[in-house]
Amino acid sequence: MKYIPLSLLLIILFVFGGIMFKSMTPLRCETLNQNDNIFVLTGDARRIPYAIKKLDSLRYGNLYIIGAGATVVPNHVHVNIESASKSTYQNALAIRKIVNEKNLNRIVIVTTEDHMNRAMYLLRTTLPETDIIACPASLNGMSAPQRLKRWAIEYIKYIATLFGIKES
Repeated sequence: MKYIPLSLLLIILFVFGGIMFKSMTPLRCETLNQNDNIFVLTGDARRIPYAIKKLDSLRYGNLYIIGAGATVVPNHVHVNIESASKSTYQNALAIRKIVNEKNLNRIVIVTTEDHMNRAMYLLRTTLPETDIIACPASLNGMSAPQRLKRWAIEYIKYIATLFGIKES
């Protein structure tokens, strides 16, 4: 048997990695505590309403809306907004600042399922001592080609992040 061309091998590895990336993604929100602090990353219209729904199920929780585009204040007493950060990495730094100021040991992250792996990776490297709970917003209602495109883009960004390119 002859050798496999390098380009074919790279394509196979890329596809296999994409399958692993998708399979590693949490599909459901983990169990929330009544006093959890929820951090929602802006960027998709599904995220903030989903996070508010989660907040409404908590007795003493707080919601932090993190990132560019966080300008509309939902009519809720326990909502805080940070709108200066413009990338997932900057979101992680903004969250770290809040976690340190508030002395939080545990946080809940809300973002869309396609974005969750990269967000969690950046947060875990930025906040290694903090318990970070994944709470993904589903991409339901989106066509299969749109979902595939989003997953592919996030997978490529995830690879770039693993190689140290955090502002992707």
